[in-house]
Amino acid sequence: MSTKKAVVLLSGGLDSATVLAMALAEGYLCHTLSFDYGQRHRVELQAARQIARHMQVADHKVVGLDLKGIGGSALTDLAIAVPEAPAEGIPVTYVPARNTVFLALALGWAEVQEARDIFMGVNAVDYSGYPDGRPEFIRAVEQLANLATRAGVEGQHVHIRAPLQEMSKADIIRAGTALGVDYGLTVSCYQAKEDGSACGRCDSCRLRAAGFTEAGIADPTRYF
Repeated sequence: MSTKKAVVLLSGGLDSATVLAMALAEGYLCHTLSFDYGQRHRVELQAARQIARHMQVADHKVVGLDLKGIGGSALTDLAIAVPEAPAEGIPVTYVPARNTVFLALALGWAEVQEARDIFMGVNAVDYSGYPDGRPEFIRAVEQLANLATRAGVEGQHVHIRAPLQEMSKADIIRAGTALGVDYGLTVSCYQAKEDGSACGRCDSCRLRAAGFTEAGIADPTRYF
């Protein structure tokens, strides 16, 4: 068994499943972490559990949060419609401070597990306008992690790994397919049904479909 440990943020979507496969391929013993944060649907949490089980991770944890209580996003407030047409600027599907909160909790669990690497699936090429998906954000959080933790103070450097950062969606899909990722287990849609079927119209669905088309790989997504 590998002694090299990592915490992997696993949403249940295409990108995070690919990142998990990459971490496993690098020989990490992976502890996957998902969040029940008040999101529009829970099917992504079911998908995350299935992915974790399928990829035989060390353990999988779901942490409950109440970002729905803060609101301000179409993903946490049912009164805000999920957009089905491209728009300029930061989209209403941005969840305020979500990645900051997620990484802070991942950092805590990494300390408990004595893991020195945290993987997440943010991407800057297929940039959706989210401020917490940029390379400078990842660098800033890593700097914070090494100032704010016992591990960092004691010289055990913590790394925030974002291996998809400079990859297109098509390249992500090609890489994941080569690593054996079963994309049929993943859910990307912002307004998926309870059975995991996707709308095919939201930003996430459009990016996913275009990625499979460009990669020349059959898309296993089920649409309603």
